[in-house]
Amino acid sequence: MSHFSMETAAELTWQLEDSPGKAGQQEQSPDDGDKAEVPGQPARSKDKPLQSHTLQWEILGRQFVEYEQMAPFLIPEEQQRRLLDFLPLFLKAWEQSAGVIVFPNIQLLASEVSKLLTKEIKRNLNGKPAEEARLALEQLLQQKGEAEDGRLLLKSVYLLSQTDLRTMCNIIGSGLPAALMQCLYLFFTFPLKKTSDDGETSEDDTQTQEMLVKIMLNMYREEQGVEELLAADKLQSLIIATASLWDQCSHSWKIPTGRVLRTISKAQTKTSIVYLQAVDCIKIAIQNLFKLADTIPACDVCEAASIVLCFVKDSYPISSALLTEFENNDGYQLLLKIILRCEGLQQNEGDPYLDEILDMLTCLTTCGKTELKVSGNIVHPQLPHFNFEQTRSSGMTVKNLQAFQVLQSIFMKSNDQHLCGRILEAIGTIWAWDTVNFFLLEWTLQPINQFTDIIHFKPHPVQVQFFRLVESIVLDLSYVPHEILKKVQYLIKENTVPFCTLTALRCLLSMTQKDLLFSDIFRDSGLLGLLLALLRKQAKILRKSAGTHQPGLEEGTEKELNAVMLKMVAALTVGSVRNTVVLKDYGMVPYIKIFLDDECYRSATLSILEQLSVINYEEYMSIIIGALCSSTQGELHLKLDLLKSLLRILESPKSHSAFRTCSGFNGLLSLLSDMEGALQDPPSGLWAAVGQNCILELVFYTLQGITAALHLDPVNSNFFQRNGLFEKMAEDLGSLGCFWTQGEWQIPLSLERTRTFGEFLDAAFCSSEPFPMWLKNCIWILNFLDHMVKGTLHLESYFKEERKPEMGEASRDDQEGPQAQEEHPVAFKRPGNKLPASAHRLWGNLEEKWEMGDCAIVHPGAVCVMVRLLPKLYKEGHSQLSQEIQCAVVDHIQSLVKSEKSRQVMCGSGLLSTIITSCQDAFRNESHPLHLPLTRVFEKLASQAIEPDVLRQFLWLGGSPPLPSRPSKNKSTALSCDSANTAWNEGSEKDMVDNKTDPQTVVPVSSSPWVSKGSALALQTAMSLISMTSPRNFQLRNTALAPSFVEFDMSMEGYGCLYFPTLATVMGPSVEQSVSGGIGIGTRMFPPSSGLTLSCWFLVSKFGLMHNSHPLRFLTVVRHMSRTEQEFICFSVSFFPQDCSLVISTEEVEFQPLDIMEPEGEVLNPSPFPGQVQFGCGNLLVTGQWHHLTVTVAKETRKNCIVSAYINGQMLGSAKMQYFQPLPGSCISMEPSSFIDVYGYIATPRIWKQKSTLTWRLGPTYLFEEAISVETMEVINKLGPQYCSNFQAVQLQGEDKYNDHNPTPLVSEEKISFGINAVCSSLTTVQDIKSSYNEVDGRLIAKEIGINSRDSSTPVFLAKNIAGHLSGSLRTIGSVAVGQYGVRVFQSSPAATSLNFIGGPAILLGLIAMARDDHTMYAAVKVLNSILNSSPMSEKLMRHMHGYELLTYLLKRKTQLLNNRILQLMFSLVGTAELGFESSVIKNYSAFQYILCNFELWMKAPENLDLALFSHLVEILQSSRDGCQNAAVAYQVQMVSKITFLFNDPEISNSRITVACTILSHLLQGYFNTRDVLRIGLFLVYTLKPSSVDENQICLDSVAEMPNEALSQTSGKTIWLRNQLLKMLLDVMSSEKLHLSSEEQEETFLALGPDWFLLFTQSYLHSSTVVLGIKLLLCFLHNRLLLNKFKEGIVAGRWLENSSEK
Repeated sequence: MSHFSMETAAELTWQLEDSPGKAGQQEQSPDDGDKAEVPGQPARSKDKPLQSHTLQWEILGRQFVEYEQMAPFLIPEEQQRRLLDFLPLFLKAWEQSAGVIVFPNIQLLASEVSKLLTKEIKRNLNGKPAEEARLALEQLLQQKGEAEDGRLLLKSVYLLSQTDLRTMCNIIGSGLPAALMQCLYLFFTFPLKKTSDDGETSEDDTQTQEMLVKIMLNMYREEQGVEELLAADKLQSLIIATASLWDQCSHSWKIPTGRVLRTISKAQTKTSIVYLQAVDCIKIAIQNLFKLADTIPACDVCEAASIVLCFVKDSYPISSALLTEFENNDGYQLLLKIILRCEGLQQNEGDPYLDEILDMLTCLTTCGKTELKVSGNIVHPQLPHFNFEQTRSSGMTVKNLQAFQVLQSIFMKSNDQHLCGRILEAIGTIWAWDTVNFFLLEWTLQPINQFTDIIHFKPHPVQVQFFRLVESIVLDLSYVPHEILKKVQYLIKENTVPFCTLTALRCLLSMTQKDLLFSDIFRDSGLLGLLLALLRKQAKILRKSAGTHQPGLEEGTEKELNAVMLKMVAALTVGSVRNTVVLKDYGMVPYIKIFLDDECYRSATLSILEQLSVINYEEYMSIIIGALCSSTQGELHLKLDLLKSLLRILESPKSHSAFRTCSGFNGLLSLLSDMEGALQDPPSGLWAAVGQNCILELVFYTLQGITAALHLDPVNSNFFQRNGLFEKMAEDLGSLGCFWTQGEWQIPLSLERTRTFGEFLDAAFCSSEPFPMWLKNCIWILNFLDHMVKGTLHLESYFKEERKPEMGEASRDDQEGPQAQEEHPVAFKRPGNKLPASAHRLWGNLEEKWEMGDCAIVHPGAVCVMVRLLPKLYKEGHSQLSQEIQCAVVDHIQSLVKSEKSRQVMCGSGLLSTIITSCQDAFRNESHPLHLPLTRVFEKLASQAIEPDVLRQFLWLGGSPPLPSRPSKNKSTALSCDSANTAWNEGSEKDMVDNKTDPQTVVPVSSSPWVSKGSALALQTAMSLISMTSPRNFQLRNTALAPSFVEFDMSMEGYGCLYFPTLATVMGPSVEQSVSGGIGIGTRMFPPSSGLTLSCWFLVSKFGLMHNSHPLRFLTVVRHMSRTEQEFICFSVSFFPQDCSLVISTEEVEFQPLDIMEPEGEVLNPSPFPGQVQFGCGNLLVTGQWHHLTVTVAKETRKNCIVSAYINGQMLGSAKMQYFQPLPGSCISMEPSSFIDVYGYIATPRIWKQKSTLTWRLGPTYLFEEAISVETMEVINKLGPQYCSNFQAVQLQGEDKYNDHNPTPLVSEEKISFGINAVCSSLTTVQDIKSSYNEVDGRLIAKEIGINSRDSSTPVFLAKNIAGHLSGSLRTIGSVAVGQYGVRVFQSSPAATSLNFIGGPAILLGLIAMARDDHTMYAAVKVLNSILNSSPMSEKLMRHMHGYELLTYLLKRKTQLLNNRILQLMFSLVGTAELGFESSVIKNYSAFQYILCNFELWMKAPENLDLALFSHLVEILQSSRDGCQNAAVAYQVQMVSKITFLFNDPEISNSRITVACTILSHLLQGYFNTRDVLRIGLFLVYTLKPSSVDENQICLDSVAEMPNEALSQTSGKTIWLRNQLLKMLLDVMSSEKLHLSSEEQEETFLALGPDWFLLFTQSYLHSSTVVLGIKLLLCFLHNRLLLNKFKEGIVAGRWLENSSEK
């Protein structure tokens, strides 16, 4: 069974039936196999329709079987009639079944039908002349009336020929191939007269032709069909006919004949080739074509020749016989003649056959018997990856040079664009087949070499194509054709045809961009010099024609040529310093600059100048900055291009110095100045014609350039900050036009809602909310500044690069109307002007990063610029919106200073001064929306560091009245609040500091307008000061204020240290003093003779990870002997976090990188003591707190010492270890001409670089050349990290005249090696160090930092040796910071310290004087307490100006405002508030004397504050640890006298008397003295009544029962008081705590005298008094010595005499 399924066949059948004119338009090839399915109609034929047609096919099958069975018995005519009757049914079934044939005997049917058709054709041909035979065939095969047998047979064979291979074989076997070839010959060679006139054929003829051709194509594809064809001997005739009768043949049969012959050609066999050769078919055809070539049109000759050439080409894989015949009969000359005749044809005329000939000719180049053998002629240099041996291949190589010579000759002889282009394509194809073909051809025929000589004669497109082909030699073959390049360069030099020169240059440009090798090749060949000479000439022409436009002068090819020459020079200089030097030596730089003005030259010109920067950054910068400054306002794109070029160069850190020295910063800022008013809304003047997007883009790139120049460059950053360029930037940005510059007062509004800046950005660009243009521009400028703060602005790319216009293209459109600008305020891609989605949420994401702590302030000056612009974020008519955006910006600035580090960085940039000068209105007016957030920012920063004058301005503004309107200019008006403020500001410093003799001047008089406003201003000021001065975290009392420090962050670079040059210099006897650095006279020996001590304050912010622990290196001392290479560590103190241990080493270890440091294999000088000790620190180190480390090394003998370590005064351990070796390393002696350098490091030097998360801070650090005592160490610990002197006259905080301590030096001057404190530091340069100190230290420091020793610009942080001025031998000049990113210095000057320079405590006393309510009073006292406790200087000023007396006076005047909280603050001021937590010893003697011991003050205070005070005194006096010390202080301030004075008050209650007696008891027990006893004794005598009064009549019970009543309200009050005091004395004398010696008892007894005791034993006194008096007397008489003296008698009245003496 055979299935016939082919869609196109089905469609074709329907076309034959219904639309005969469209039949047979798709050619199909038969499928192999027994059955074929032709997908005909849609899928509907595959289910039910297929099943319904199956029955029809079965019926047809049975009918054909019947026919087969009957055929042998029928006569031929009947047999033919039966078959012809069957065929319509077969065709109908095929049509109805949609092309699916299910016919079991289809091969037999095909054989029968084919035989019948062959028979009919032969019958019509037999015996007839050619023309009659052709007419008969036409009648047979076409539908003519009722005679349809021939047509029916043809259609049946046509359908059957498209089934399967077996069916096709049956058709071929019927003899039909030869019969149809004969038909084709007749149809081709004998045209019908009726169709020769107009050349038109009927639809029937077309259908018949198509079916006939399709049958032949299907048959002749098979070798069997070609073999059958040869038997008829008709093929030769048809081929020769096409070559000789092409102009006379049937026009309608030309194409079908060509198709059939080409099909036969592709199916050639060995037999067919032998046949054609035997009959000289090719020879005859060539001869005939030679005749036709001169007579018929070129296109016809091409068509005929292509058929013959097909047989030649297709036969070659089988046999070369036909090719040989073709060559021997001048076939190539024929082709050359034919192709050259095609010159000048119209486009596409004859192109298909001409192209076919050229394609076949190209293929013939690979047809040859032997490979070409040529000798290699490689000229060097060649590209690195070129290897000729690897290019050899066995593929399609050129073997037939004759064929290629035809192609070469055509190109040489013809100037036709199409022909030459096709030849070049053919050459490219040949190269693509096998890369070796290029070399085979170029080393034999040299086609490209020869083409180069004539290429300028060819049409322009051919020139372009040719040079692309030359370019492909380099790009695709990776070969450098030196000979060809020389000729190309000659073309350029001659410049015969400018377009050819231009195209050649572009070719060389493409090569140059491929590899740097061409930079050398074209330089050595002279091309670079040639181009420079040409450019010099053109530059002179441009310069002369500057300002005069001559149409056509620089247009077209000449301008393009200039542009390409510039690009070529740019490409030659890229990466080639030698070429750049050549350009500079030619003196081309001034001429190259001329091309900058023309935009089409600018890109290449900038590229050349950028390469010039490689050898001379200064020259590049001067050109670019000069061009920027000289450009006009309208040349925006010139400025943009220059800025972009500048940004590319600034990526190199080496260019930053040249940028600075060439006034780059001023140049860029001048661009901003020139844009004054450019962003006005609506725009005016010149800016109205320029899009605001271009202006904003220029602002962006200008700020980008500044940021790039500042990036990671401390020199430029220091220069920019020091010269006030941030202030100039703020001024220039503020004048752009989008910021408010009118200076009118803004009316504060209450904001209903507040939005973050991120929300503003979204609202402005992502929502439909209408935002004014000025606000959008302001937002973007602030956004730029914010990225500048982070140091990332130079990495942003908001504005997409626009493609530069090439020559011949329209230049970019820079002019955009105002309306378009309103719709698209920011241009991210011209002209689209759309904001990228990634930029919408920049601010929001940024705030999240800040909260995460990922961001750091890189350029704090940019924050100051934002603050300066803050008041200008205003526009009339948009008050609400203006203040809302102002609040959003302030909130963002507040988020920037959340961390302590950020605040410290901002303090150093002058942000506080900027805030106070730029935002005065907000500070004056409490209701201003910015008042609170700005105050918060100010307070946060002031708690770290603030200048005194800035603090003064803040305090003045805080007390200034709000200004609702403009200030009046009338000077004669009455004294207003404003004038009062001025008077207060001008007189505050003088009144509070200079007039110290009169305390009343400190407190402003009540009539002052500033004071008369009440306590609101005082409360506000006090609250701000509290915020500024209160500790931000828990610290010990002596470290409440953060000191100045140097921070080491190991996460940035992995290193960072302080370097100490010349700690000591050990010099031989013949060494000159000039080899030593340092300061001082004489030589400081090392090691020290008696030992040394390291004292340093430090704080650990963050430890490193345990697996990658980085030690804290407190000190590393290194020695180096001259004339040796090795450096040795001789002393080190380090803390290792992984085991919390302090390691101290005196071993001699070579100073070398960590990765090669190994333990010593042997010890040359073995010692019984270790060279390294380790002390555990336990939990003593707490992150975030300041600690004091002391390491003492006390030398015992020559080789050993005792090492002790302390943290915060607590000993970590002590151990014996070996002492320092006399000489470094293994040295045992020192030459007289040698010397030893001793230098040191604190933290990690570069040689030990190791990244870690460790961050720690170093405070004051000292090195003493003696082991200090424990007492000295404790004093240093008490002084705290704020101390910044040399321990020569130490006085602890709170000490005054009552302290017996006489300031003496803790350490002798000559023993102090160095002392460093960041507060005594400055930025300097190496050159300044050399001029200020000495040459040696300058060189050492420059070497350590890694800069030139003559450098005078790089800022060097120098912490001066604060002991440098002391007497003694040579000392180091101090320490310098090494590490650009790992070291940060902060000079602390918090508000509590700065306040001392503007009045100090006097200002705070003024706040107390202004208090009118208890809240203000408490706040004022709290800030006074905070400052006095944290600032030793403030406390000294307080004592110096008698401030405690003034404070007492003020408290007395405001007694009604006192409360228990204020009393607790007084306790804190004295230092006794933290009972149970800290020591309760009295620290502030003056405060204790004048405030707490002023009992009259507290007796009149509300809330029984006196009782609270007495209770507190009892607690501090009865303390077992500090009671005696406090009692001694109380004795010094004469507390007993003050208490006894209280007893004279008639209003004093019994309970207060009881507590007072308790205090007296503790006082005497803690510090017993005769003076206080005499005072009490004198008062007791005062209580005695005259003898006329009998006290026994008075009852004392009622007095004891009423403890709260005043003493005057009861009878017997004096007797009860006397008894209480006698009991107190009796208790003191009999106390177990007090153990008086016999001498002390005698002294007390004799001071009072025996008569004093007898006064209390008189009969008229109350019996209780007598009993107590006798007990007290007997207490003394227990001492026999006193008893004897009592018996002997003593002069009376001694108690009175002694009291007067005391």
